Amino acid sequence: MNAPMIPFLFLLMVATMGHALADSPLKEGYAGGYFMLNRETVEDTYDGGFSFYAAAWPLQASYPGRAFQSGLFGTWMSPQADKQPPDGMKLYTKIEGGLGWWRSTEFATTTPKFLMGGVALNFSDIANGPGTGKGTWENPMGLYGVAQLSNRLLFPLDGLNLKQGTCGELFGYGYLPLPLAEAKTRTAGKDVPTGSQCWTLFLGTGNFKGPVAFFMPFFWSRATVNDPRLAGMFFDSRPSRPNKPISMETQTIRCVQAGDATGKTYLRLAETQFPIGPDGKSLILHRHTVYDRSALWDGVKRWFEGGPPVDGVIDAKGSRVVGFGGNARLAWSINLPGVEKEKRASLKTDFVQTSTADPATLRLEWDMDLVRHNRTEHGTLAVIPEFYRFDPPAPGKGGAGEWIPVPPTEVPAETKLAAVRFERPANDRPSKPKLTPDEPASCWKSPGPKAGPFQVEPGDGTVVTYYWYRFADQPALLNADMTAEERERMQKRVEAIHQHWPIDRNYLAPPTVGKTADIAPTLIVTPPKGMESGYVPIVTRQAPKE
Repeated sequence: MNAPMIPFLFLLMVATMGHALADSPLKEGYAGGYFMLNRETVEDTYDGGFSFYAAAWPLQASYPGRAFQSGLFGTWMSPQADKQPPDGMKLYTKIEGGLGWWRSTEFATTTPKFLMGGVALNFSDIANGPGTGKGTWENPMGLYGVAQLSNRLLFPLDGLNLKQGTCGELFGYGYLPLPLAEAKTRTAGKDVPTGSQCWTLFLGTGNFKGPVAFFMPFFWSRATVNDPRLAGMFFDSRPSRPNKPISMETQTIRCVQAGDATGKTYLRLAETQFPIGPDGKSLILHRHTVYDRSALWDGVKRWFEGGPPVDGVIDAKGSRVVGFGGNARLAWSINLPGVEKEKRASLKTDFVQTSTADPATLRLEWDMDLVRHNRTEHGTLAVIPEFYRFDPPAPGKGGAGEWIPVPPTEVPAETKLAAVRFERPANDRPSKPKLTPDEPASCWKSPGPKAGPFQVEPGDGTVVTYYWYRFADQPALLNADMTAEERERMQKRVEAIHQHWPIDRNYLAPPTVGKTADIAPTLIVTPPKGMESGYVPIVTRQAPKE
């Protein structure tokens, strides 16, 4: 997931063939950093969101344990500022998230999951999906930040599941604002405004297309209740910045270091892989598109104000495809115990280059003398070099040195690196169920659901329990500083969307290369009879299958 880098506690265990790490000269650490991209710069008038198709694949051949955290390629979208923060204060607020694995993931597999990743002021609140985010139910700090919009797709509490075995297919997603709410001049009893923008997750996958869920405007404006100087600076009312960083953020790829009798130091990196096609290239990103308000917002607003219905298809006239530049760079450094951040040496990664034949598509090219193939039943992957030799800086030169990829045959046997196995640690704690409040007086039970419980298995070893709620009665709306009348007006708009926007329509322009990924099929559901519009499925529990 695209998220801030977090200090890593060196508590991992590496099993070796007859050599316990604690009783050997092996030192364990991790590789982390960014796979950074260049992209075209576009006009700020494309302020109505973005979308792209991002490859989804198993970054590691087997799940290495819950200390593992890495996103796949994604972005960080910020609001455009019309004024400076007061007193020069930090003002971090973004829509990020994406495909990946996180230490908060309870039920991980090698197939990535998707989280929404809304970050309110300076990480005060984080919302990752309906019922999913920062805090506890006693002190929710984003758990009510996202409302379920789709009446056909479940969003599990542990993240949205892709079909198991996904290996290089393209997962289409993006965020565009919908005018589902109404702007207001008072928020939580204070004279600060909340805007009407509901930034909505749209998907473009093989078996589901269309809007899924949205950030409640109050999720963003809540910070202004305590500091009115910040009113009008967040995503509830501000347009988006089209020129966003796009990269892959990785925090914890395990590695082990050892030395030989001559004083040279070597490193082994846990098997890390990228999808590769028959042409020897990796299709990573496609059709990064930014939008202006004419693409969707204007037509939907006219519809909700009494005009003719719109089909939800994003108007290409209000969009622009952003080209990818060359020189994508894998910038990973090695974090080892006792090594200060500024002294961490980086991996030499010129074994990967960027193909620029099609500006709308990012492809990676590999040095096949250094990269090997891992052929699986789901597809072929390129495994990046696993062994490295440390080259210190030349005498009198600054810097931290560099880890140079070497073939396994050049690693001395005495290092014992060939015997290292990066298995899931035996002391990795078991997964814990994810639950929502069950008290009769809670917003989950009063007014409560209209049908259920129902259960599905999304493929990650869990059972997901869900209920059907009337849209306006779902917990996110009941915790969004909305009156009953405001919720009912939103209810009518959502009923119209359910009646006019099916899940097999291309809302996002479809890809022209590759194959689209599928959502786990069991997460696509059908409303009960009589609840075809205006009702949404809400997940209330996710636990291991017994």
